[in-house]
Amino acid sequence: MTLRAMVRIAQAIRRAEGGRQRTDTREWVVQRRERTRRLIELGGLVQKAGLVDLADDDRATIYGALLELVGRTRNAESSDTLMIWKRRGKRAFDTEEKGNDDVDSI
Repeated sequence: MTLRAMVRIAQAIRRAEGGRQRTDTREWVVQRRERTRRLIELGGLVQKAGLVDLADDDRATIYGALLELVGRTRNAESSDTLMIWKRRGKRAFDTEEKGNDDVDSI
């Protein structure tokens, strides 16, 4: 009986601490939370683009591919390249929003 009560108390303490962490409004905590969310979203985009499957989940390959994109963009007309990528990305998002998951043809 006492052990069960101790377990429930420990669970209640963890729930309270978790709630406090989610509502912490200190500036550095909020910035860390926003940065974490942004990084998770960017990782999701890498996954959504199919790069993870294409590279067989090899982080060095994915990183190398991203570095290659940056290198090519810096050497070429970057504004034109970025504009093309932006249009293609918007079309892919719009297509996905409409329920058509076939973005490979874009």
